Amino acid sequence: MRKGTDTFFRVAVLALFAAASPAADIHAEVDAIYPQMQILYRELHQNPELSSQETRTAAKLAAGLRALGFEVTTGVGGTGFVGVLKNGAGPTVMLRTELDALPVTEGTGLPFASKVRVKDSTGAEVGVMHACGHDLHMSAWMGAASLMARDKSRWRGTLVLVGQPAEELGVGAKAMMAAGVLTKFPRPDFALAIHDDSRRPAGEIGYLAGPIMTNVDYLDITIHGRGGHGARPETTIDPVVIASRIVVTLQTIVARENSPFDPAVVTVGSIHGGTKHNVIPDDTKLQLTIRSFTNEVREKLVAAVERIAKAEAQAANAPREPTITRQKTAEALINDPALTARVSAALRRDLGADQVREAQKEMIGEDFTEWHLAGVPSTTLRIGAVAREKFDAAEKGGAPLPSLHSATFAPDLEPALKAAIAAEVTALRELLK
Repeated sequence: MRKGTDTFFRVAVLALFAAASPAADIHAEVDAIYPQMQILYRELHQNPELSSQETRTAAKLAAGLRALGFEVTTGVGGTGFVGVLKNGAGPTVMLRTELDALPVTEGTGLPFASKVRVKDSTGAEVGVMHACGHDLHMSAWMGAASLMARDKSRWRGTLVLVGQPAEELGVGAKAMMAAGVLTKFPRPDFALAIHDDSRRPAGEIGYLAGPIMTNVDYLDITIHGRGGHGARPETTIDPVVIASRIVVTLQTIVARENSPFDPAVVTVGSIHGGTKHNVIPDDTKLQLTIRSFTNEVREKLVAAVERIAKAEAQAANAPREPTITRQKTAEALINDPALTARVSAALRRDLGADQVREAQKEMIGEDFTEWHLAGVPSTTLRIGAVAREKFDAAEKGGAPLPSLHSATFAPDLEPALKAAIAAEVTALRELLK
């Protein structure tokens, strides 16, 4: 595999250096490298790897950076890696991509659809798919690296490219921070990332200053009852009934306890209890995700969930309180206002105001926020991924658009990937003037 990877990137590099002149329009530059990045995208899409297992993916991208002249260090925070390209005195700018895929069995019907099946951390066999668009992110990231390496006359400073594992688990960025990504490598003055958007037409670029993604908490709740025969419920304390009451009552938190001006989500993602039709189990388990933008709302939501779970158990005379564990998966992602203003102005100037628009907040999480928390001014851009005709049809009441993490999600590749490369290169050249 190593030989094939090196050959692919040698050919790509030769093609790049034979491409458009330094003064060429960004769109012409992107057009010149698109065929190579399309090939890379399809290879990545067809060969996804789960979080913290991205060994082949990391090796492929690291080899690509080396072929472009980057100094590459692997094994940073697990399967993460860092590439550094220096070009004289100037600022240091970091561009991150994620490496991992999801335990989703692909249903797109694409000719290059993933057929990968592996065992997850629990030993269960699962399908694996890039259902969140990280394959698009990686391909755009490599495209941006290629154009920046090809033409050094248009920027000065240090470019740091980070390949980050395990974004879907919310642990990859923390692991790289703990491994010294800010101390063992040039500390960036600015940090950039992109994310595709399943609600936005392909090729459209979104930006938003301030909070754009949420705090993410996971709660695991085990309700303890007293099991027995399903035909003798009077001899039991049924944890399935208690769990059902909890699920229903939880819906009142956002509806009746939280201000409608403070976005919040409380979702029960799974409920498991029992093994057979006529057996009432001893325990039933719930798994929740809680989303918020502020710490005040965050703590209020968690406290309300705990209060309701304990109260419903007590009301049913459960033998003991539910067991509740909490995992803080991500902090709210906040785009630096000054950096976002500068980058969005450059995008509108070079790519056109019709392609660059203000985005909306989303109730999803993203561990790119770790760079902001470490004091590095950061911003993430949204890249539209939906074919225009499908977007227009959905706007008129047609078929709903598949969301990210759906088995049927696939970007309209050419306009989405070209926009992502153009956005990254434009932002990097602006910040590395």
